[in-house]
Amino acid sequence: MKRTILIHYHEINLKGNNRGWFENQLHRHVSALLRGAAHGTIRRFAGRLAIEIPENASRDEIGVITRRLQWVFGIANFIVARETPADIDAIKTTLAELVSSTGFESFKIDSRRGTKEFPLNSQELNQLLGAYVVELTGARVRMENPDAVFSVEIAEGRAFLSVEKIRGVGGLPSGTGGKVLCLISGGLDSPVAAWRMMRRGCRVQYVHFHSFPHTTAESQDKVRNILRVLSRYQLESVLYMVPFAETQREIVAYAPPPLRVVLYRRFMVRMAEAVAAREKAAAIVTGDSLGQVASQTLENIRTISAVAGIPIFRPLIGDDKEDIMRAARDIGTYEISIQADQDCCSLFVPRHPETMSSIEKAERAEQQLDVSKLCREAIAGMTREIIAPEF
Repeated sequence: MKRTILIHYHEINLKGNNRGWFENQLHRHVSALLRGAAHGTIRRFAGRLAIEIPENASRDEIGVITRRLQWVFGIANFIVARETPADIDAIKTTLAELVSSTGFESFKIDSRRGTKEFPLNSQELNQLLGAYVVELTGARVRMENPDAVFSVEIAEGRAFLSVEKIRGVGGLPSGTGGKVLCLISGGLDSPVAAWRMMRRGCRVQYVHFHSFPHTTAESQDKVRNILRVLSRYQLESVLYMVPFAETQREIVAYAPPPLRVVLYRRFMVRMAEAVAAREKAAAIVTGDSLGQVASQTLENIRTISAVAGIPIFRPLIGDDKEDIMRAARDIGTYEISIQADQDCCSLFVPRHPETMSSIEKAERAEQQLDVSKLCREAIAGMTREIIAPEF
């Protein structure tokens, strides 16, 4: 029995004259992600992508493919289907084989006719095949919450039958939304923010600020581990490690203590913008959630954003901690993020940080600092790494 994985997309279908370009980007990404996995030709087919599965492919090998496809943005859902000619007798024979290997007491048929050349419409096919399954098994037809849903898709003279539709992550294919630079920490928030931007088609690169050797190297190792997970969604990630301890020492020595955290963030934005210029990234991304911590009040966000010359995206701005934790679990970064570490923002934190800062206050405090020199020296000391996915 020939097996084929059919990939369906939703948002790509709305792209009008640009749809072909989005489909090609998705095709390229799927091909790259499945390199080395047991599959045959991958092709665009009747408004879908079709992946041929070799006859000798094992269940485990097919499992590798289906697991990786769940990391591909742009896929709404997909099926591992049994393929047969679009002929009623052939469809019945294939359906009988599928039914015999599936345990259920209630079911429904979900048919889709992609061409009018097939003599029955979807409703007629549902009724015919539903009656056939009742005759074979005596099971009940149930339209809401059945034990099994048998899908039948008719396209270009072929029929594709399956009993499981696997949900994808949706969104837009990797690389279709431009390039952005994410300020990444070892915490929960910024990895989820990066994932959200990837889901909109962005290629996300990363910058991590560390205070080693004044803090341990654990935060750097955590970030690398997080990016090995996130890289599953875009194949590889560029990571910049920026030494931040000297900047922090200068801020502690010359700036009012309540403003330290706001000034840390203003310097990070300046340095991130310099990195973004090198990589031709069009925006900065942060994991800010309004009101979650002192630096994320509306006033402080305004003060921090004032130094940026490119957009700053905050995809978590309206989320609470429960939302973010739930998303981190779904993505696969939660267990890494909750591990203890020392990040740079935990160094020299004032007892009572400013929550109602102003741009004027921050600018006055920075008059005591050589802003250009501190940024230039930190950028000169940074390193660049490529992080590959961990499957």
